[in-house]
Amino acid sequence: MVVERDARLLDTAVVAGGLGARYTQPHRAYHTLLHIEDVLLRVQELEPPPECQLAVSLAAWFHDAVYAPGQPDNETRSAHVAYDALEQAGASPELIAEVVRLIRLTEDHVTSRDDVAGATLCDADLAILGSEPERYREYCIGIRSEYQHVPDAEFRSGRATLLRTFLDRPTIYITEYGQRRWEAAARANITDEIKTLERESS
Repeated sequence: MVVERDARLLDTAVVAGGLGARYTQPHRAYHTLLHIEDVLLRVQELEPPPECQLAVSLAAWFHDAVYAPGQPDNETRSAHVAYDALEQAGASPELIAEVVRLIRLTEDHVTSRDDVAGATLCDADLAILGSEPERYREYCIGIRSEYQHVPDAEFRSGRATLLRTFLDRPTIYITEYGQRRWEAAARANITDEIKTLERESS
């Protein structure tokens, strides 16, 4: 069966990429295997068409393979890890190119709704923003822990600036489902976090 073959390829690529070790690195508090599991669940929730499910799942697994907080090339380096692992696993050049493309989209989470695979991955990765308030607070704590090397004032300023870029978008989510399911909650969570950051800065 094609599904079984795809599952074997995915498993082989995950092992070849050393993802188990990567996602358990001690500096990670949010970008862990739990995050990958959540993104994969959100991908299922978004129900992409069968023809792009494998590429999206692989990109979800590899999109944070390299994560050094504050570095601008995490996605590029993660794409390189995916390329090498997929090549080793025997994936087709077309699949490798698509996974690399999708991973690079997670740098700014911007694509068109017509890009079904890209929109699915981007929305799944950002679904945490529209989570329940308690889960969102846990996410914030995890992010702060990953940036513990950054002084409080600098972190608060940089974090607020990043969050405002999401609020400035016409919509945070690209898919109709994402907008319906997470948009309002995400905007409320982000607004509350910005207020907290500003209050702590005063």
